[in-house]
Amino acid sequence: MVNDDGSLSGRVAIVTGVSRRAGIGFAIAGQLLAAGASVLVHSWSPHDAEQPWGTDPVGDAGIVELLGGEGPRLRHIAADFADPQAPGDVVTAAVEAFGAVDFLVANHARSSNQTLAEVTAAELDLTWAVNARASVLLAQAFAAAHDDGRPGGRVVLFTSGQHLAPMSRELPYAISKGAIHQMTLSLSDALVDRGITVNALNPGPVDTGWAGPDLAASVGRALPAGRWASPGEVARLVRWLVSADSQWITGQVINAEGGFRRWVR
Repeated sequence: MVNDDGSLSGRVAIVTGVSRRAGIGFAIAGQLLAAGASVLVHSWSPHDAEQPWGTDPVGDAGIVELLGGEGPRLRHIAADFADPQAPGDVVTAAVEAFGAVDFLVANHARSSNQTLAEVTAAELDLTWAVNARASVLLAQAFAAAHDDGRPGGRVVLFTSGQHLAPMSRELPYAISKGAIHQMTLSLSDALVDRGITVNALNPGPVDTGWAGPDLAASVGRALPAGRWASPGEVARLVRWLVSADSQWITGQVINAEGGFRRWVR
């Protein structure tokens, strides 16, 4: 079943990293639901609690309600991707809820700001496990569960700009995202004969509410539009990547950065 009319009716998606209203995952889930897809949203709010931005005041339950509430087309699961069994549990939950799975959008990420002088083995291991290992295991579980009688399987991964400019203040994050960049082509080759595409998206600077005023202004000056991308703009690109229109594109890392000029200070 491939919807050539642009709708995603009858399709089933997993979107990871849906824990904040300001986040990219929330926007992606909203876009896919609006297009007619059924969506399992994943979250792990304890990660947000450790970060400067904190958890969303509405909590996981409030996020799900804002997306329309759990029902025939929306389910939620909380899972810690530091646990190697969690990716399989997430895919199983989607199949149990909706009977199939067509799209995997691995949007989740562990943020980690450590320089070379600060970096620890424990943080390297944890960030790699959550960002890179979990993405591979999600793809593996998705592939095992996917019914190839339902054409149009899609995997969308998320990398960052570490391949375009150094990110020396957040080494564990940059290294783990670099692994996602490098795994994209090989995963796509593993699944292309089954009609499943695998692509990665580097969305560039996105306003999800985490940057302070100085950084927001500096990055804004480096973008020709004078502003950061919105989560909705990223979500619309993801919606296209899971649609029938993108079926001839696989193994690609897409830089959607609005002309970001990193040399501007």
